[in-house]
Amino acid sequence: MAAKSVYKEPAPIVDRENPLESMMSRFNIAAEILGLDEATYNVLKVADKQVIVNIPVTMDNGTVRVFEGYRVVHNTILGPSKGGIRYDKNVHLDEVKALAAWMTWKCAVVDIPYGGAKGGIICDPTTMSVGELERLTRGYTMAMKDVFGPDRDIPAPDMGTGPREMAWLMDEFSKTVGATSPAVVTGKPLVMGGSLGRTEATGRGVMVSALAALKKLGLNPSEVSAAVQGFGNVGSWAAKLLFDKGVKIKAISDVSGAYWNENGIDINEAVAYKNAHNGRLDGFTGAVMMENPEDLLVSNVEVLVPAAVEDVITEHNAGDIKARLIVEGANGPTSASADPIINEKGIMVVPDILANSGGVTVSYFEWVQNRQGFKWSEDMVTERADRIMNDAFEKVYQTSQKYKIPMRIAAYVVSIDKVAQTYKFRGGF
Repeated sequence: MAAKSVYKEPAPIVDRENPLESMMSRFNIAAEILGLDEATYNVLKVADKQVIVNIPVTMDNGTVRVFEGYRVVHNTILGPSKGGIRYDKNVHLDEVKALAAWMTWKCAVVDIPYGGAKGGIICDPTTMSVGELERLTRGYTMAMKDVFGPDRDIPAPDMGTGPREMAWLMDEFSKTVGATSPAVVTGKPLVMGGSLGRTEATGRGVMVSALAALKKLGLNPSEVSAAVQGFGNVGSWAAKLLFDKGVKIKAISDVSGAYWNENGIDINEAVAYKNAHNGRLDGFTGAVMMENPEDLLVSNVEVLVPAAVEDVITEHNAGDIKARLIVEGANGPTSASADPIINEKGIMVVPDILANSGGVTVSYFEWVQNRQGFKWSEDMVTERADRIMNDAFEKVYQTSQKYKIPMRIAAYVVSIDKVAQTYKFRGGF
């Protein structure tokens, strides 16, 4: 007999576009559906640890600047905490706390033995030299040496960071322990123990999730069109892999603007152009520039992939979305205020904690390979990652059907239930 739905729309929150408030509003709904006891609820709604550090860095001109850095460890009941480090001038503690919690749910929903964490430094990496960035990264690593560890907390790249920064972090941490420690960080260069398949992993997970959702909706990939907001690592790979599966990509965007082609954009051509022009689409001739970049979100396509930043779909534009399917490549691209509108319109959403978890899945594979001292083939990585993503999608979909709830809330139900049950079996608090 099907379970009775107890789904309720999110209650009003203080700041509807604050990522931490958005995360908590969904968490509260899932907790109510699960009948979570008060003790477990109180433990899971807060982070285990919040570390704030000040990092003095000697700049190239000889002056010393002090940068504020964060590391939030949300939960470690399933295993060591896992999460990226972002370098951005708009980093703030609530954002890092929300992202750390999302990592807990993301790891749980794909059933890998990690908890959640996130880090960040308030800086503008685009204005800093390579030497300044290296000194900043090494200073941050030293400040966090008692937080990081292959069995404690394993960072990774995020906005403003990449394999280069992870190499510096690994090297600095290795110095503190007196031995090479590749498993302390993922997203490293291949020559330092990085995993094959890691670069495209998040975008590939978006593609796998999109295809699984299209199948549930009875739609053929070769007969649908898509718009992809954000053409960085996640968005460009998601667009390319969907394009390879026959999906017509009508719109893409980056910081330079949004580009539209009614007949479909050749994504291989767009990627080649971006790579040849400092990672930007300025001047791309394979599509026309849209007057308003935000129009991409409400364009006439079946599939929408927001793969840029948080809170781009809000109560102000959700009612105009024409897509039948939203697959969230970014973390938190939809604010809680938009959820009721999207649900009312009957749009299927593959939420961020499911859709973009391909990245942390292959990060887990990198960690496993480092611990084994053995390299997997790319085919092995992608085959295992695809299987995990498909299994996770099916579990979330079946949970949404069981409780008659949206996929987003179902993903929270699956992940929170796994964490709560683990606390119970491990003996409580």
